[in-house]
Amino acid sequence: MLDAADVRAGARVLEIGTGWGSLAIPAARRGAHVTTITLSGEQAELARERIAAAGLADRVEVRLQDYREVTGQFDAIVSVEMIEAVGEEYWPTYFRAIDDLLAPGGVAAIQSILMPHERYLATRRSFGWIQKHIFPGGLIPSTRAIEETTERHTSLRVTSARHFGQDYAVTLRRWRERFLEQWPTISAAGFDETFRRTWEFYLAYCEAGFAAGYLDVAQIRLEREVLL
Repeated sequence: MLDAADVRAGARVLEIGTGWGSLAIPAARRGAHVTTITLSGEQAELARERIAAAGLADRVEVRLQDYREVTGQFDAIVSVEMIEAVGEEYWPTYFRAIDDLLAPGGVAAIQSILMPHERYLATRRSFGWIQKHIFPGGLIPSTRAIEETTERHTSLRVTSARHFGQDYAVTLRRWRERFLEQWPTISAAGFDETFRRTWEFYLAYCEAGFAAGYLDVAQIRLEREVLL
């Protein structure tokens, strides 16, 4: 992701969606100045602890902030698997925010779960098990949907994409195996069998989707269209 967004020493980097700090830390280690935003107080707290432990608190600012409220200019903008949770109706707003915040000559990179365009069209109005139990309001886009949204609403254009869906199938298998290995500890914390079955099924379901090619994931580079 950092390579896709040309993150280098001295760059002003905005991360939309902090996660647990795992991208902000290596960005700062490259010498970048990072602003990372999240709506989760728990994520912000743990990310700050990890950043401080890495000795990078002077290079990373963690904010509890909505992406629509950010101001300023950034040389690089990164956002990992945020778009699926934004909601289709807000995709134009999301990409316009990136467009507005990107400095001249800057590069943005987003990581997104993807599905073929015809499946996206068939499922965009559906309400399945994952929407009900895991990601209310979530929607997986297609590459074409991202391209059409950016072309209609921004000056950004997709200039490259690195796909690694089969790798994600392996990741999900490993998550599921570790979850089950740690179940005695999780259960002791008060989580019940319904919780276990829900997450075991979710991880297995998604693993199968990536392994079969029904789902994909890509790191997508976005740059401004140059008008001659």
